[in-house]
Amino acid sequence: MKNKDNAIEVNNLTKQFKVYFDKGSELKERALFWKRNKYENRTVLDNISFSIKKGEAVGLIGKNGCGKSTTLKLLTKIIYPNSGSIEMCGRVSSLIELGAGFHPDMSGRENIYTNASIFGLTKKEIDARLQDIIDFSELQEFIDNPVRTYSSGMYMRLAFSVAINVDADILLIDEILAVGDANFQAKCFNKLREIKAAGTTIVIVSHSLGQIEQICDRSIWIKDGVIEMEGEPKEVHLHYLDYMNNERMDQAEKDRIREETKAARARNKRYGDKRVQFTEVKMLNGNGEEQRTFKTGESITLDLSYSVKEKVTDGVFGFGIFRSDGLWCYGTNTRIDRFDNFDIEKDGHYQVKLDEVMLIPGEYWVDVTIEWGEGNPVDYYKEAMRFEVVSNVTDVGVLRVPHSWTFDDIEILKDNRM
Repeated sequence: MKNKDNAIEVNNLTKQFKVYFDKGSELKERALFWKRNKYENRTVLDNISFSIKKGEAVGLIGKNGCGKSTTLKLLTKIIYPNSGSIEMCGRVSSLIELGAGFHPDMSGRENIYTNASIFGLTKKEIDARLQDIIDFSELQEFIDNPVRTYSSGMYMRLAFSVAINVDADILLIDEILAVGDANFQAKCFNKLREIKAAGTTIVIVSHSLGQIEQICDRSIWIKDGVIEMEGEPKEVHLHYLDYMNNERMDQAEKDRIREETKAARARNKRYGDKRVQFTEVKMLNGNGEEQRTFKTGESITLDLSYSVKEKVTDGVFGFGIFRSDGLWCYGTNTRIDRFDNFDIEKDGHYQVKLDEVMLIPGEYWVDVTIEWGEGNPVDYYKEAMRFEVVSNVTDVGVLRVPHSWTFDDIEILKDNRM
């Protein structure tokens, strides 16, 4: 170790994999169709370097295929780099794949001994920890059953319970906390905080930015095999979310949105007398660009065009926002907002700007409507647009309500960064 305060030092790490185009699986196939054995060297990690201090918790983030899990497997020495070096100080415990190292025909109790011995514990040390492992897993009545009879959640409970009870200096976790019921996840989080406070170094790979922010001191964003950014989780995550937003709105995504709109029409999600019809429906970000992914607190502009076949008197324009499970989150129209009702006589265009939309992360859709009189539909366009809300917000419910707490005349403001 160059620095005695570090638990992990990664220097100039490069990892490549051979990717075969169409490799034969049998000797005969390889002999007859030898041209199929062509491959390319794909660089997954390209000369990356980072260090993690003792007792620090670090999250690895990035889109699928960027090299996060490969980095974790290199740290556990499941695979080895093409070049570069990894130095680690202390006993390592890992949760890379669910139930890795478990034998399906052995009981939970027997697998505890097998799995813990892989982490370097002696039988005497395992005996001393056995009851703690069983108690934490909450599998007392199933502990002597073969693990092939376990559900994936029970597998995770047992694997996690072993990994956190081996007194490791370094704990490596890959997406494992996505499995299990809400109560057990909360129990895992609390245990991770406890072992972090005791000085254990933790490295987590996860797509759940909220999980990382609850546990980690630092985030490392890996993009296309190189480190794009590292630092305080919320700051890194905001840049990462901006990048993902832009990635989602490439030409392929715009084409997909158009196809989705056509499909919605085909599913007869529009009804009314059709004297006036929506011809184009868009969602714009604060820069006036078309977008379908927003962060909590951002502004959203609905941009709509319509054509007129026949004049509509006493017209009303409206919209509604619904969560993916059908829950009505918000709705209004020009009558509620005290506009005079319109006589719609010619083709037109209008926008509705929604300032600081405080929806919590999730998937939503928008209905847009043209009516006349007291709710008579002219063009009711159901699910005209689907969109997603992403952010660091971990609040629960339908929307985020800005608030503050006051204790003994001391005002504590909730962090509003998202």
